[in-house]
Amino acid sequence: MLADLWPLYGLVISTPRLELRLPREEELAKLADLAGLGVHGADERPFLTPWTEGSADDRARSVLQGHWGKLADWSPTAWQLGLGVFREGDPLGVVTLRSRDFAVVREVMTSAWLGIEHQGKGYGTEARTGLLTLAFEHLGARAARTEVFQDNHASQGVSRKLGYEHDGISVDARGDEALVSDRLRLSRERWLQQQRPAVTVDGITACLPTFGL
Repeated sequence: MLADLWPLYGLVISTPRLELRLPREEELAKLADLAGLGVHGADERPFLTPWTEGSADDRARSVLQGHWGKLADWSPTAWQLGLGVFREGDPLGVVTLRSRDFAVVREVMTSAWLGIEHQGKGYGTEARTGLLTLAFEHLGARAARTEVFQDNHASQGVSRKLGYEHDGISVDARGDEALVSDRLRLSRERWLQQQRPAVTVDGITACLPTFGL
């Protein structure tokens, strides 16, 4: 079994409507095609990733390369876990949890994208709740961080709803334009104060060494 050699393939996070897990190859192709169709409007730029540049096939291939690259570069001291978001087997998008020196710093970063047709239905909040449940309740994280463009109101709203607090700004270059993002941070204490839907995490015990634990 693949999960015997790479235990992360046995990790499954279940929320009331969604399942988060590593996609198999055919599922990855469907996720890539979904990204190729668009993750935001053509006149928007809510992410640093240039999702509207190139063809649909170009965007799909970048999802494949990004997913394979995260797995290939994985080490217990520097990892990025990109999980497919599925509802009744249908792919909706990808959520990512990443950290460096996690066993020491106990902080994670989150990011996500959903196919444009699946936005505005609460899936983003639910998927991130599942991801944060893994981080806080099964990996022992002390804090989760994210960075969001100030005009990305949807992502800002998800973060605020989950209890994130302002933690400064960051500035990135997009061509010759300087873009400002809000740094947001969710502490373990704030997380424990939130009421959340039920989430189950299966297969985590075998994965702990891959996270450096």
